[in-house]
Amino acid sequence: MIDVIDLRKNYGNLEVLKGITTTIKKGEKIVIIGPSGSGKSTFLRCLNCMEDPTSGSIIFEGVNIADMKVDINVHRRHMGMVFQQFNLFNNKTVIDNIMLAPVHIGIQDLRSQKFRNFLTRIKNIFSSNKQPLIEINTSKAKIKEEARQNALRLLKRIGLEDKANVYPSTLSGGQKQRIAIIRALAMNPKVILFDEPTSALDPEMVGEVLDLIRQLADEGMTMVIVTHEMGFAREVATRVLFMDEGRIIEENTPEEIFTNPQNPRTKEFLSKVL
Repeated sequence: MIDVIDLRKNYGNLEVLKGITTTIKKGEKIVIIGPSGSGKSTFLRCLNCMEDPTSGSIIFEGVNIADMKVDINVHRRHMGMVFQQFNLFNNKTVIDNIMLAPVHIGIQDLRSQKFRNFLTRIKNIFSSNKQPLIEINTSKAKIKEEARQNALRLLKRIGLEDKANVYPSTLSGGQKQRIAIIRALAMNPKVILFDEPTSALDPEMVGEVLDLIRQLADEGMTMVIVTHEMGFAREVATRVLFMDEGRIIEENTPEEIFTNPQNPRTKEFLSKVL
């Protein structure tokens, strides 16, 4: 699904990623661990080009999305992102937060289809070889209603349908993060990137967020997760990457990484966190 080839990221003279190469297959649950400052979050943000890589390739379903000529917004539709700090819009209700991206993209696509039909009509006036118009079976109202119904379905899934019309400031941290996760799900992504999804939560709220991620894992969602929750990593991951100083030092199954690490740096790190 995603092939990362010699990925590098510099901030001025500071080299944060130093040649990352790995492959993320459909259905995998990749968990990235390592000390603070090792480049984990930068790597994650480069995967959907929220940070522009300095060099290297990120091949997502056959397209190098690190190529500046590619319309990255088209490919981001298929990559959900969940942040440490939730990133909900406090001036919008919960349901409006969830609906925002699907409605925006749906209307954008509708306008594009209408414009293409307009161009086709113009060309057909001057051509004997008439081209067919795109069949449009939707409208702005239908797009909004479908997004609303999907948002309500997702809220019901996590038991927060009664929070649809409240504002995020009234919610607990755990509720905010679960809503951030289903906001990502509302786009029907092919992969979800989690950047330390529990690091901003009180300890008693961590469990409810991890439970939702476990559910998604059980359903076969492809995931890349940066986390400091070692027990969770061991339970959910199909593969664990240990990063240090901008490099993948070791990668293996969770069983091998946590019980039989091969690299001395991995052993040192795990001895301090387990």
